[in-house]
Amino acid sequence: MSALESADSLKQLLYAQYIRFLHMHESLAETELDQFLVFAQRESINNFPQSITAIHVIDCIGRHEPVNSTTIAEILDLSKASITKIGGRLLKDGLVNRTQKDDNKKESYFQLTPQGKKIFDLHAQLHEIEAQRFYRFVDKYSAAELQLIRKFLQEYNVELELRLTEGVAE
Repeated sequence: MSALESADSLKQLLYAQYIRFLHMHESLAETELDQFLVFAQRESINNFPQSITAIHVIDCIGRHEPVNSTTIAEILDLSKASITKIGGRLLKDGLVNRTQKDDNKKESYFQLTPQGKKIFDLHAQLHEIEAQRFYRFVDKYSAAELQLIRKFLQEYNVELELRLTEGVAE
């Protein structure tokens, strides 16, 4: 087998693993809300959002409060209309408060209620658990291998962002 055939074969194997990774990641992402709900019930939190996006909005508010809809939309890369809708639901559910600053009566700002803070804290705990799992997984790689993985992910993220902004799936 020539070096070219070997490289092409390796590329095909890598692509197959990449597709499998995407499927596995998608399956895991679908279970994220279920995991959150189990943890919430264990912590006796009964009033919680039914979408992972709403939980991420709570997380964003908790990290940046007081924060307005425009800033949340920019941080989460969602439309302002989506944030307005989710914010209204969170307000109705008693998970956030809406306030105005003395110097700007036109703009509304979100802050977490005590119940919203519980959800924020629980979400942070779950992310810390996932981070620790990831760190344990990558412990088996050398510093040089981790640098190569980091470079690959950075460059591929740029490629994916370009495809998203151009609207082209080449």
